Amino acid sequence: MAEVMSPVVSERIWALPVSGASVKFLQYLLYRSEFGGRLPIRQKDMAREYRVTPQAVSNLIAPLCELNIVLRPQNEDGGKGNSYRLHPLAAKYAGLEEMESAFRAAITSIKTGTLPHLKLPAYAAVPPAEGRPDLQVA
Repeated sequence: MAEVMSPVVSERIWALPVSGASVKFLQYLLYRSEFGGRLPIRQKDMAREYRVTPQAVSNLIAPLCELNIVLRPQNEDGGKGNSYRLHPLAAKYAGLEEMESAFRAAITSIKTGTLPHLKLPAYAAVPPAEGRPDLQVA
């Protein structure tokens, strides 16, 4: 069975209000992630693999966390953990059935408030080829 990628983020990646460097880093995170979005790699290891400093990883991942594309789970003590995961609506999956099942579970979790909404730009049409589009975050 072929790997499938969530279209929720990938089809709107051009409209993300983040730098090109953060978009490129998101592609790295997708590559490194497991099916369903778990990232089995620590930040210092990301820095080593991506050939940047740990501070650069923080700078690249912060805008993705602000949009809830990348989630930082809380520890048992209520603080933010040292691990990351991709939002289920932004992850890759082993197949279409797995993705559909994960989407149903994610939507239920969003409705109950246990999973944050993605903060993606709303758009009605592709932005113009010239000039800067006036995109707003939904």
